[in-house]
Amino acid sequence: MATFLMCPPDYYGIEYEINPWMSRSRNTDPKLARKQWQSLYDLLATTLGVQVELIQPGRGFPDMVFTANAGLVHGKQFIASNFRYEVRKGETPYFERWFKDHGYAIHHLPSNYDFEGAGDVLPLGETLFAGYRIRSNIRAHTLVGEILGKRVLTLELLDERFYHLDTCFCPLDSEGAIYYPSAFDEYGQRVILEHVQTPIPVSNEDAMRFGCNAVVVERNVVLQKDCVALRAKLEQEGFRVFELDLSEFIKAGGSAKCLTLLLE
Repeated sequence: MATFLMCPPDYYGIEYEINPWMSRSRNTDPKLARKQWQSLYDLLATTLGVQVELIQPGRGFPDMVFTANAGLVHGKQFIASNFRYEVRKGETPYFERWFKDHGYAIHHLPSNYDFEGAGDVLPLGETLFAGYRIRSNIRAHTLVGEILGKRVLTLELLDERFYHLDTCFCPLDSEGAIYYPSAFDEYGQRVILEHVQTPIPVSNEDAMRFGCNAVVVERNVVLQKDCVALRAKLEQEGFRVFELDLSEFIKAGGSAKCLTLLLE
């Protein structure tokens, strides 16, 4: 069974604007955000029975709650992120300390290589799909592939609203994935169609609800509520879908997947 790393939303809020979803004039409700985060934690830990590890948040780092961006985990290796924006760079020492304390080998990329972890690198089977241009760059992904000995397929992200790969692409198992076609250029769409055996396109409406930012646990998919068409497609493919309201986190550009980091 999978294990995830999560970070409580003690200091979560909209304190800056680094993607089109964020607006300091439309801040979060701390009590509601805590309730929504807890619903995700309880669904994973209790309903689905997975192990959830916690890292203590650092004051002054409101986006630390989005643990998917901390880095990339493979076995007992952790490749730390090089955040593009200065306001997030201070998160890295907290995550490095946690992984070091838990026995992981820590890898660092050159400081001028933008890399935002499992937000932009997602495994499907033995292949890593990597999103670049907005938050991560190709040379970082090339080096990640060399470190892990994995083939990397790079996908250019076109739409600033879908700034990380995990906002528009979600592997379901070793053969299938959901994706939002308009987030990618023509070449990226072709790569997905050629290398994903069961590609499931997501509508504009469901993509804007962060339908692709889902958590997959075996044949269970945790999904932002009201993604009606996507839910129907997933159920047709034999997945059990659980809907949650994570709207307080969508205000910052994240949903279920962003709030979790898979520990292999």
